Amino acid sequence: MDSGRGLASFTLVGLPDAAVKESAERVRAAIRNSGLHFPSNRVTVNLAPADLKKVGPAYDLPIALGMLAASEQVSPGALEGALVVGELALDGSVRHVRGILPMTAFARDQGFKRIFVPLADAAEAALIPGIEVVAVQSLAELVSALNGLTAMRTVARDQAGGLRMPDLAAAPAANFTDFKEIKGQEVAKRALEVAAAGGHNVLMSGSPGSGKTMLARALPGILPDMTLEEALDVTRIYSVADMLPPDTPMVTTRPFRAPHHTISHAGLIGGGKTPRPGEVSLAHRGVLFLDELPEFDTRSLEVLRQPMEDKVVTISRASGSLTFPASFQLVAAMNPCRCGWYGDPIKPCTCSPASISQYQKRISGPLLDRIDIHLEVSRVDYEKLSDTRAGESSQVIRRRVQAARDRQAARFAALATSADPAGQAGRVPTCNADMTVGHVRVYCQLDEAGRSLMKAAMNQLQMSARAFHRVLKLARTIADLAGSERISTVHLAEALQYRPRRTEL
Repeated sequence: MDSGRGLASFTLVGLPDAAVKESAERVRAAIRNSGLHFPSNRVTVNLAPADLKKVGPAYDLPIALGMLAASEQVSPGALEGALVVGELALDGSVRHVRGILPMTAFARDQGFKRIFVPLADAAEAALIPGIEVVAVQSLAELVSALNGLTAMRTVARDQAGGLRMPDLAAAPAANFTDFKEIKGQEVAKRALEVAAAGGHNVLMSGSPGSGKTMLARALPGILPDMTLEEALDVTRIYSVADMLPPDTPMVTTRPFRAPHHTISHAGLIGGGKTPRPGEVSLAHRGVLFLDELPEFDTRSLEVLRQPMEDKVVTISRASGSLTFPASFQLVAAMNPCRCGWYGDPIKPCTCSPASISQYQKRISGPLLDRIDIHLEVSRVDYEKLSDTRAGESSQVIRRRVQAARDRQAARFAALATSADPAGQAGRVPTCNADMTVGHVRVYCQLDEAGRSLMKAAMNQLQMSARAFHRVLKLARTIADLAGSERISTVHLAEALQYRPRRTEL
């Protein structure tokens, strides 16, 4: 910032967008309405680096403090080693800005000792340990504190140096369907339990009203607890997307995202003029539910293939590229044909063979090959629907799922060190579905009977190499649910039941 002689002016340079350019008027009004003096000479504010476009109102508060420091209304030494973030209102109050959590993490990693944030965002910023967080309610209050007239509003931390974290284990998903309310569909319930235990992708196919959507919406109730690292990862994404509720500084439950099939490509994958996270990133560490899968845009579905493998999505624009995490569990549902009744034992299908084939081919083979569990969800008969007995609850199933995830966490604990027997040090899976080929080779070994069964299945089901490894991961999860360190033929046989069969129209 430069303040010199000349006609009174306020110039912003450094590729500011419209919101940043308008900060000149917000800063001018905020300084004057806070009882401070706005410089009456020539002022130039340089937003470095000059070749990077500056976006958003978060620059208001640092620009105002820079001007006050240049005019000696604030001691420059009081801001040494500090990062300042905040939007200014015309009366000088400091408003919420999005992305506080990653900004605070960046400030700590860059060696800053202190960060000034809006009061509304202080709890979110304080989730990052190792940096002092100062909550700012107004510009006048901050100037008074910097000049030593009042005490700074520092966010209190516990003896461990951070806020008391929410009890993640005591935060089950809300507004989900309990498994005990679902009548019949025992095979589908078992498959979803396996999917939750290992983080596997699921595709459910069946006639309308068979319970596919209800089963999918019951899945959050049996998902395992998030670790603290996972919770912070998800919170960073929701902070960047400005989707954190004001009273919830951290996301404590696994996301469940269910976009409508009319969603745009950018809405599903992410993008825009200024790239923002899409549904695949908002479902990070959780579930992405795509109902009526064939009705989604084909281009959007095909773009899912890369994040399903790499667990990240990269959005490139002329100004640069951004990479968002996208480690989601895909759960999809579809009808077997356009009318929905193909294969139903009671109601006849009215579609032609060509129409059925065309409808099913809207889902490409490469995408289907990336889905571990393929389910045929059949209609439920009257006897099961009218049964008043309650089934097994989500809470009971969740305990089994959590036990299986704990076994996986213990198994993968060595992968964070150089002692990784799979030779994949630095790539630590969070669940069985995340294992690489090297991990599968070490942790999914079969006995002689299992190898014979797998060989026969490869020939009969015409499985690809990717499907081969996915079946082994699935068998590993089934063994974990059974509390077994060895994959038996029983576990492998159940895993093979979830592979798709070729049907003739």
